[in-house]
Amino acid sequence: MRRDGPRDPVTGPESGPSSPFPLKLNGKVVKGFGRGSKELGIPTANIPIAGLSVGGHKDVESGVYYGWAGLGGKEEFGKQGKVYPMVMSIGWNPFYKNTVRSVEVHIMHKFYKDFYGAHMNLLILAFIRPEYDYVSKESLIKDIKEDVEVAKRSLERKAYTELKEDGYLLEFEDEGHKVEVAT
Repeated sequence: MRRDGPRDPVTGPESGPSSPFPLKLNGKVVKGFGRGSKELGIPTANIPIAGLSVGGHKDVESGVYYGWAGLGGKEEFGKQGKVYPMVMSIGWNPFYKNTVRSVEVHIMHKFYKDFYGAHMNLLILAFIRPEYDYVSKESLIKDIKEDVEVAKRSLERKAYTELKEDGYLLEFEDEGHKVEVAT
């Protein structure tokens, strides 16, 4: 259940991410549950969560996070790939009673077609809130939209904006080999 009262307008220290952040996670974009776009109007790019380990941390709390997403391996992202702001959920999605933990990434950009199979590198910079169960789909959507606004405001700060240039975001693997990205 969601806590009452106003939410913090930003999260994470002004000086930039603090331990254990930033966390790194990557994988190929796979088909998810099909709820993000269709039911919620909030499309997500999903990646498998191998062994429930995120950036080498096996104890990552279920909840909502924000950071940057690098996308590559598809023509629409160009030869070098592209970086976008993102907000993401790691967890069980109790509203939907999932039986498996998932990683669902909402990239804060309008895409006009699916990009399954693209490679996605995530630089997770801070925690927004824990995972909640909701009494209605409308209350879930309202909270997700507020998460997006918190992420936008948080990423606008200098220490977080600079991390958009982290080379990791555009280092993609192709058939087991690291792809060198020209800068």
